[in-house]
Amino acid sequence: MTSRTVESFFARYGPAYKWYATCSVMLGCVATILSSTMFNVAMPNVMGEFGMGQDQVQWLATAFQAAMTTCMLLTGWALAAYGPLTPYLAALGAFSAGSVIGGIANSSEMLILGRIIQGAGAGLIQPLTMVVILKVFDSSRQGLAMGIYTLGIVVAPALGPTLGGVLVDNYSWRYICFIGIPLCMAGSVLVLMFLPRQDTRNANAGSFDLAGFVLLCIAVGSLLSGISNGQRLGWDSNFVRLSFAASVCAWAAFLAHERTSRTPFLPLGVYKNPHFLAAAVVSFVLGVGLFGSTYLAPLFVELVQGYTPTEAGLMLLPAGFVLGLLSPISGKLADRYPSNLIIMLGLAFFGWSSLLMAGADTSTDFWVFTGWMVLSRVGLACITPALSSGAVRVLKPELMGHGAGNINFMRMLGGSVGVAFLSVYLERQTELYCQAFNAMQTGSHIAADTLARISQTLLKAGIYSTPSYALQPPAAYYFLSETIAAKGQMMGFRESFLLIAVVFAFAVIPAWFVRQSRKDD
Repeated sequence: MTSRTVESFFARYGPAYKWYATCSVMLGCVATILSSTMFNVAMPNVMGEFGMGQDQVQWLATAFQAAMTTCMLLTGWALAAYGPLTPYLAALGAFSAGSVIGGIANSSEMLILGRIIQGAGAGLIQPLTMVVILKVFDSSRQGLAMGIYTLGIVVAPALGPTLGGVLVDNYSWRYICFIGIPLCMAGSVLVLMFLPRQDTRNANAGSFDLAGFVLLCIAVGSLLSGISNGQRLGWDSNFVRLSFAASVCAWAAFLAHERTSRTPFLPLGVYKNPHFLAAAVVSFVLGVGLFGSTYLAPLFVELVQGYTPTEAGLMLLPAGFVLGLLSPISGKLADRYPSNLIIMLGLAFFGWSSLLMAGADTSTDFWVFTGWMVLSRVGLACITPALSSGAVRVLKPELMGHGAGNINFMRMLGGSVGVAFLSVYLERQTELYCQAFNAMQTGSHIAADTLARISQTLLKAGIYSTPSYALQPPAAYYFLSETIAAKGQMMGFRESFLLIAVVFAFAVIPAWFVRQSRKDD
């Protein structure tokens, strides 16, 4: 049987093999991340078709990310037990199956199930992609390798809403589910040609930590459930309290189990390295910002500014091109300069962008908002390659697989928690501002004057034919209430963007400790 080791592939194809392997695994990686962000521009359409509220529709994002988050930690065990090829093919199959289920869904529950299966497959594909790329590039060029990897994990979220908007406006949101299947099929063919295979199970891999996996699923699922239902059911409701209590207990049991398990699902030893621990914290914040902004920005321009899904997606397109151009350059810089300085510069750019968005309103020009998104992607281009290479390179070779899974786990956990929390925070801030605006109208002569002017406007516009009907309070009150609701929603978005800016400002502190020098390699 022909040998399928990395060395044998290099002997057969020469230095070009690293590009063959990279392109092979990047196809599946791009497919999964496109699917994780495309739904952001389709959510209003899905809400209309299935009658879902804001608290329900956000599960299309959080369920995908939660499943991805937990399954990412299978990476180390899967690599040790079967090598990269078999787990990668299985993950592509699971992702494709979830895509079909989501595309033919006739209920919100079936659609969410499809997203969960998609997320489970994506959870293995992304860290496996990272490990394969790191293995085929030598250590002196791993910053460049992470710059290339960034093209998939960061450019795809920028381009996803654009493609999703075109599909929604011209076809149906269901095509968003199907778009990744051809990429998965092409990826399957290529990885069969170029990925190393482990013909027999590694005896040192250990058994699968089922207890750890179950505890982690309960911990993450309960946490997201509590956050998502807090605003609707009340933060002091029994269900929400029970969800948070279950999450705390599950996290405690999970950490205790992992410390004593002979085959831990999440080896906590990687967190003893202070460089890796600091990188993990920054990765969590990166997930909050990356997925939170990609979730909020299209919703803002659709709901507040009245853009179509295609226009909302096009707003992110220039940012995607800028990110694709700068990521490899940033990767090269990460090989030459301290990781922490590059990461801190990226955090500053992204935080500045979010701060500018906190001043957006209904009159903000399309190209102004587009420029803000470009600025945020400049920040991401600085952060991701330096963070990925700086986190993994400080670990011993045998921990590289676990480190890749962990750093991706923290980013996706940040994305899951961030989207769920920002969704609730947006709804809560919108409600508070609407209540404040309504209170200002009560008994105010300004409110009376406003109602009179609205009535006159309705009359002049020909909406009502007689002054007596136009001056009836219900018509003017309805118009005024809609105006207040729109203003409250706009302020809710502004507060959400401001929160992201504050989080990134605080992330500069742990970023300072992500110091990667040659003596650490």
